[in-house]
Amino acid sequence: MRSNRTGWLMLAPTLAILGTFGILPFIYVVYVAFHRWNPFGASPDMVYNGAKNFRRLVFDAEFLTAIAYTLKFAVFAVGSEVILGYFLAQLLMKNFPGKAFFRTIHTLPLIVAPIVVGSVWRLMTTPSIGIIPHYLNEFFGYDMNMGRDAGTAFLMTVIMDIWHWTPLVTLTLLAALLALPRDPFEQAEIDGANRRQIFWHITLPMIKPAILATVFIRLMDALRTVDEVWMLTGGGPGDATRYVGLHIWKVVFPKTDYGYGSAISIIVLYLTLVMCWILYVALVAPRPKKEVL
Repeated sequence: MRSNRTGWLMLAPTLAILGTFGILPFIYVVYVAFHRWNPFGASPDMVYNGAKNFRRLVFDAEFLTAIAYTLKFAVFAVGSEVILGYFLAQLLMKNFPGKAFFRTIHTLPLIVAPIVVGSVWRLMTTPSIGIIPHYLNEFFGYDMNMGRDAGTAFLMTVIMDIWHWTPLVTLTLLAALLALPRDPFEQAEIDGANRRQIFWHITLPMIKPAILATVFIRLMDALRTVDEVWMLTGGGPGDATRYVGLHIWKVVFPKTDYGYGSAISIIVLYLTLVMCWILYVALVAPRPKKEVL
């Protein structure tokens, strides 16, 4: 009994911080979502309007378009990061000249703030001064201009996200690979298994928890990305890169529609939880074994 009390006393500061900065703001956002509130308008008071904000977003074409673009961005970015991160983790498992230097350079993007990443990539992709348009035009004759090409703008946001967050995936999967026991691999090699069979039947099942955790983290980050994309494209051209996080920002701040923005935030949180749950069930849930006749 005394040990339980001591444990709760040790956890009390952490629980107080989580409650103050996590639970209470969430409850406040839920409360605001059921009101019409523009604190900078002619009537700055909150007006209760029930579920009208939630009904409104169902027919909001801009919101639905932002959701579609965000899902597309998340699939391309997170999928590419997991694949590339795995191959880089396998590369770092081997010894080669300059390995320590490569590992240091590869990890550097993680310490850069997202808004700085967006600013740097904006400079590199500006047609008049950017190094990327210069070399694309010099060697391939391609005139790159994100301001008039929606496909190029989307592609650059994906590449920027891959550059920024692939090191996180690499480090996570590298730790998982280093923790694997050697006995199953040695037995498989003795039995004559090739590399593909070893990967599908030994490596992949053993690192699946690390992959799942990494995908969860990156998926949640990709669904709420704002600052990098805002600095790189501003959501344009048109609404080609107006992802849902940026859409919420534009609803809340330029339009000062706090009630509707809060409703969108809650729906996006719910969709994120649903997607993570579906992914978890698809990858982890046991499958029924087929009966052998």
